Amino acid sequence: MGCCNKLCGLKAGIGAGIAVAVLGIILIPVGNNIIRETVTKELVIEPGTTAWDNWVSADAPVYRQFWLFDVQNPQDVVENGSKPKLVEKGPYTYKTRYLPKENITANPEHYTISFLLPAGAIFEPSMSVGSEEDSVTSLNLAVAVRHSPLSHVTLSLNNVSLFQRRTVREILWGYKDPILKGTLGLFFPYNGTYDGPYSVFTGKDDISKVSIIDSWKVSFWNNTYCDMINGTDGSSFSPFLDKKKPLYFFSPDISRSVSAEYERSLDLKGIEVYRFKLPPLTLASPAVNPDNQCFCTDYVVTKNCTLAGVLDISSSRGQPVYISLPHFLHGSPYLVEDVEGLGPSEEHHATFLDVEPTTGFSLRFAKRLQVNMMYGPSKIITVLKKVKDYTILPIVWLNETASLDDETADRFKKELLSRVDMLETVQFTLIGLGSAALVLCTVAHCLVSRNNNKLV
Repeated sequence: MGCCNKLCGLKAGIGAGIAVAVLGIILIPVGNNIIRETVTKELVIEPGTTAWDNWVSADAPVYRQFWLFDVQNPQDVVENGSKPKLVEKGPYTYKTRYLPKENITANPEHYTISFLLPAGAIFEPSMSVGSEEDSVTSLNLAVAVRHSPLSHVTLSLNNVSLFQRRTVREILWGYKDPILKGTLGLFFPYNGTYDGPYSVFTGKDDISKVSIIDSWKVSFWNNTYCDMINGTDGSSFSPFLDKKKPLYFFSPDISRSVSAEYERSLDLKGIEVYRFKLPPLTLASPAVNPDNQCFCTDYVVTKNCTLAGVLDISSSRGQPVYISLPHFLHGSPYLVEDVEGLGPSEEHHATFLDVEPTTGFSLRFAKRLQVNMMYGPSKIITVLKKVKDYTILPIVWLNETASLDDETADRFKKELLSRVDMLETVQFTLIGLGSAALVLCTVAHCLVSRNNNKLV
């Protein structure tokens, strides 16, 4: 009778082990659905969700670091046609994107929300190599804009030079130009202005569309393909990322959408993130990447659209500005060869996004761009009459960067990831306990059965 009780108990244990293990296995798809529902609910852009406060105003401080190129041999360039010798000065750091979005208007019938993004920049001396009053020898912006108001003005060496000495503040944010009688600056106007209006999807009806831009401002490229806005603003993406698929985001700095590809997984303050980087094809010549054909607007400067690594955004900026990656990374070799002092580096000059795969939040990023302007042959600008060919000259490169701090990381893990981790722990604990009980009870049952057979 005792042996029968033992065997019955062990059989019950085997049954219970199987039941617990099966329960754990069943919980995997059920748990995945619970995880998706929990995360999805918190990522919708509407008041009361985890995503809302961070969407209205960025949690982590965003900084723009500027490195300006100081021309060491301006006279030699003008008189002898020598290559410009450049020395990089920086960083000069500003806090940006600290102002919350304005004019936020929900459009529930379309599941979108519209807003304006105010611009502001505050100088951070402790994060800079010097003051805003440091001076740099750079291209005379009045000469560079010769194709617009300057095209009707004859300038001579007596009243204008190809290069000028200006402060960091003046080059970046503007100064009164004595020739054009107006304000010139690479980012003028900035403080007190707005980017937008934007309209983005809230994800309420379809979480895969959350944060994707529905519309922005007006078109600049006069081309259906180039004017397409694909993706988000880069601060977040749809949840449950597939590393095999590229991420698309729109950059207002270059008035176009770009894609980023998965490179590797990293640990950021105890959180797994996927690093996505801009591929070389982003700014490749149309001969290599036909999708870039409509961005080629000047056949002379681009050498019949064979130039790689530079994007002409003159139409959106109102002045001849050419955007590239810093130090002409991934650009045509002659861009680097036409000047001295550049050294392209993937580590220091590539753009990347570190995205948490479950939520789609960008927890760290570095968006790096270089602003270039051009000088070349001209029959109406005296100082340019001796110039034989066009030179795209680097003026400044910038790194817009942010990373979550320890406090935000702990809150992120507590509010979102801890729920996911807890459910996964319950799943695997049940599977583990059930499997262990099944194995132990099966072994014990075999031993007891063997002993009973011997007794018989």
